Amino acid sequence: MNILIIADPLDSFKIYKDTTCAIMRAASLRGHTVWACEQKDLLATPLVQATVKQLTLNDDYTAPNWYTINTVQTRALARFDAVIMRKDPPFDTEYFYATHLLSRAEQQGTRVYNSGQALRDHPEKLAILEFPDLSPTTLVSSDTVQLKAFIYEHKDVILKPLDGMGGTGIFRVKLNDFNTNVIIEMLTQLGRQTIMAQKYLPEITQGDKRVLLIGGEPVPFCLARIPQIGETRGNLAAGGRAEARPLTDSDWRIARSVAHAVQGRGLFLIGLDIIGDKLTEINVTSPTCFVEIKDQTGFDVAAMYIEKLGKIKF
Repeated sequence: MNILIIADPLDSFKIYKDTTCAIMRAASLRGHTVWACEQKDLLATPLVQATVKQLTLNDDYTAPNWYTINTVQTRALARFDAVIMRKDPPFDTEYFYATHLLSRAEQQGTRVYNSGQALRDHPEKLAILEFPDLSPTTLVSSDTVQLKAFIYEHKDVILKPLDGMGGTGIFRVKLNDFNTNVIIEMLTQLGRQTIMAQKYLPEITQGDKRVLLIGGEPVPFCLARIPQIGETRGNLAAGGRAEARPLTDSDWRIARSVAHAVQGRGLFLIGLDIIGDKLTEINVTSPTCFVEIKDQTGFDVAAMYIEKLGKIKF
């Protein structure tokens, strides 16, 4: 297959742990031709095209020597067997426009993973609202009165922005916390920005688990991101410790429930965030943890991804 991956600049990758790089290597090892471009390289005439680089993946795992560019061309996306959207958040205006170009490309015969429509329809924080039975008690609002009432009712809550990643902007607020007003004012920008409040889950001390779904099938191991002592956030970017584990019965139940519900929506790769037995986020833009799971368990997540890529059609 000719596989195009839309991602951040190649030289920005942390090669030793980057999931997109792992996908590229898995594709190359199986004889597929790997191409890459950035979001800014997309164009439409109205045929959706991109200025793309055809790569050879080298054995060197240190930037900038891990790849060689063989050729640079402008090609229609429909000429690729698969187009993989792996641009990291934020989901800003440019990303939004890119999803529309990807949707147009799909109408022109391109197979896109995850699809443009799916990326627009499943904002990563808000997507859990479809699954209230699986999720912690949640409020989405920009209203100070509503947010303070939620804190008063549940006593111990997590407040977070809807567009955050890597644990940025997440606060734990308890009843009678003297900083409650200023935290709400800051996160909501004085009521101009909607945020999410969730009942605090003490099971976070055992890890914020990333459970991966590929083509509707759960990966049998998750990566638990365990917070440092005195820290609420388990995100690896916030200093969390990574520990790969087999899925628990509740992890399997949640993963299969989500997979069944979203079947046929163009979501090939999903990263579920689970604390205890509660679903807290559904990540669809560029889920990670492939490398950490393989390093600790031997299960090759990237190989599973590539093997399913040629078989799944939406």
